[in-house]
Amino acid sequence: MKKIIIASFCAALLTVPFASLPAGAINNVDEASKRGYVSVSYTAEKEVAPDTVEISVAVRTDDKKSMQEASRKNKEISDKVYAYLKSMINPANGDYIKTSNYSASPSYNYSSGKRYLDKYVVSNNIIVHTKSIDKISTLIDKSITLGATDIDSLNFSLSEKDAQCAELLSNATKQARKRAEIVAAASGSAITGIKNIETSCSVNRSGGNFNYARNSLMMAKASGAMEDGAMPEAAPNIEAGVIRIYSNINAKFYLK
Repeated sequence: MKKIIIASFCAALLTVPFASLPAGAINNVDEASKRGYVSVSYTAEKEVAPDTVEISVAVRTDDKKSMQEASRKNKEISDKVYAYLKSMINPANGDYIKTSNYSASPSYNYSSGKRYLDKYVVSNNIIVHTKSIDKISTLIDKSITLGATDIDSLNFSLSEKDAQCAELLSNATKQARKRAEIVAAASGSAITGIKNIETSCSVNRSGGNFNYARNSLMMAKASGAMEDGAMPEAAPNIEAGVIRIYSNINAKFYLK
């Protein structure tokens, strides 16, 4: 765990309109403004294994003559891919599938300053959200063999991010207090209370490694080395990596 500690002493300043204070409160403000405090910054991080992955499987089809035919081809492939992916997930575990970014448009070429219709293109993205990380390679491989043309994205994440942040912030706050007490004792003072605490927690998500799986399967299928519906002899390994969680505490403690 990486730790960064910065401690400094300074006089606390309070800006309060005296006219708005009740009788006798001015003396309390004067006393508070003279109180010293120690300021401590503490940063910590930890690495955890991701437990969720989201994959965007793309199906792109085209036809030279009609948009209807391009759409029919796309629906035929998409239905197969969707049915397969649906059979591989567990909704009771929070898994789901949805369609995203469907588009259908003509594609043009340009020659001698003129525009010519080249083909009709239909694109459909199927988003798979699952905790079955161990099935990633199989999901990608089979989707490609069923006719999917690309894997647009693959992102790993952590479903219990809030719980992980809460644990890390709790430990970081305790450590910040200990460091403040050490600095205060070394200067002949003691901690009497908290002036203020600012916290933050961020997560650095992992994108994983999926380019090899996508490109190798696409090349194999394009070259005719893999028949439709056939699975490759060995699915490529996809490393999920780690999720890095960072917490930061900025605290100020009153001294006496």
